[in-house]
Amino acid sequence: MMVFACIALSAAALIYMFSVPESVHQGPEQTRIAFLEERKEAVYENLRDLNFEFKSGKFTQEDYDGMRAGMEAEAARLLSEIDQLESAQA
Repeated sequence: MMVFACIALSAAALIYMFSVPESVHQGPEQTRIAFLEERKEAVYENLRDLNFEFKSGKFTQEDYDGMRAGMEAEAARLLSEIDQLESAQA
């Protein structure tokens, strides 16, 4: 009896996990500029967090400089692409 209960529970769990719902709600379609703006905000937040953690002594100067340079390069790339897309739309 216990084996049957385990098999039934396993089958129910598998059916639940792999069944596709009838309706899937998708959010509004996101433009490339909106995606880049979100990414830019995330990078800025990461830079603020990095600065705070460096001031609290979690990173050495070398680690901080390397990570900050990488994040600033990412921010510059994002800003450049945003400017290109906005000027193309105008």
